[in-house]
Amino acid sequence: MNDFPEPVVPKPLWLMTLADLALLLLGFMLLVQATAAPKREELSRSLRDAFAPSEPPLMPVTSFAVRFGTGSAAIADPAPLIAWARENVRDPRVELTVTAAVDGSAADTGPGGPALLALDRARAVAQLLSGVVPPRRLRLSTDPRPRGRTATVTLAFAGERP
Repeated sequence: MNDFPEPVVPKPLWLMTLADLALLLLGFMLLVQATAAPKREELSRSLRDAFAPSEPPLMPVTSFAVRFGTGSAAIADPAPLIAWARENVRDPRVELTVTAAVDGSAADTGPGGPALLALDRARAVAQLLSGVVPPRRLRLSTDPRPRGRTATVTLAFAGERP
């Protein structure tokens, strides 16, 4: 006589995944049906706004690199950068992004650390460009990875913006 229970055969994994998917779909359909007709547009608008990007990504076109000395945020010769920016921002559909970095060495750091030095470099370039580029068309960024003692000014096509 055998006193052990019969082993239970597990369900296949695909069947459980299918059941989970069916329950999620059912829950979503119930959510849609539970809302009244006037609220449907409001619900779809809020779902669209939640999942859609707030603004389209920029399409980079060209860039200009500014080099810095070790541990410094001073720009030695600003004339080429100003001339490049003046020439390229004539089109009102472009934006400039200033991305500054440090080289990662112990020498390339400031009183507030490497992140603050990278920010100081980005701000120095932005201040230099403030007379040439409207503020709404200029973005600042820092790169946390060691990229050299540079600030890269990237020109990107942003399209028609209000």
